[in-house]
Amino acid sequence: MANNGKTAGEAGGSPAGIEAGESPAPLIPGAWQPLTFRGVAAFAEAKLGRLLLVQFIVALLTAGAVGWFLSIHWFPSVRKAIRQLPDTGIIRSGQLTTPRDSAAPLVETRYLSIAVGATDSGVASSLADLRVELHRTNFAICSIAGCVKRAYATGATMQFNRGELESWWGAWQPMLFGIAALAVVAGLFASWLVLATLYFPIAWVIAYFKDRRLTARGAWKLASAALLPGGLLVCAGIVLYGLGIADLLRLLVLWLAHFAIGWVYLVMAPFRLPPVAAKAAPNPFGDASPAAPNPFSGVNE
Repeated sequence: MANNGKTAGEAGGSPAGIEAGESPAPLIPGAWQPLTFRGVAAFAEAKLGRLLLVQFIVALLTAGAVGWFLSIHWFPSVRKAIRQLPDTGIIRSGQLTTPRDSAAPLVETRYLSIAVGATDSGVASSLADLRVELHRTNFAICSIAGCVKRAYATGATMQFNRGELESWWGAWQPMLFGIAALAVVAGLFASWLVLATLYFPIAWVIAYFKDRRLTARGAWKLASAALLPGGLLVCAGIVLYGLGIADLLRLLVLWLAHFAIGWVYLVMAPFRLPPVAAKAAPNPFGDASPAAPNPFSGVNE
């Protein structure tokens, strides 16, 4: 057959991959940022590897914020408290033995207070956001939500003096950084997995009733991406808290708000998905059956 030089579109045919009578659905942009509703919606049709990469970036940013906070506030305070300990001291048979008899904290900042006492009576009050108190038979960790007390293990022996603890802390501090970073990344991925599994039916139902193109697998990826803006908010909150701009109460409010932000993106992002491709109504006059062949058309006249 001779080529008349016209493409299928010019000749009135349908584009490749689209059946006759079917209108092509608009495309959504590539998935690369989870900050807008359309950006979150784009992850519904992106590869899973792209979603995991963006999640990993957000998790690394959050782990970096936590590590930065530890390096400038908590870890220096712990080292300073260790250097204030006496030269002798031990925890043995569930009891702390130390020559220190002062109730004043070893170190006290806005973020952390550490106190050691030779009795089970209370230590001097502190306004630190986190308070660690070590008594004769137990230790307590206190914060805005209250105190948790635990007794020392009766079968363990631990040197509790300046020389031993300073050596131990110097050896373990780099490892504690790594453990904290891994815990943050693993915790975020675990929470995103659980929440996305709980949330994705909501996005799927919304897309179904709004005639938006979304599969169950795409709904799960959209729900996962909808959680990332809240994760970035928590990361920013940690930085603001470390800089002293936000206090502990405001940080907790931001942490609670990040769940609500995820819900907003979960509900709004499906509206930014492409609509389901609609088929045009058939033309009653355009599909008429061809006329029956003439049996005499092949006879020579």
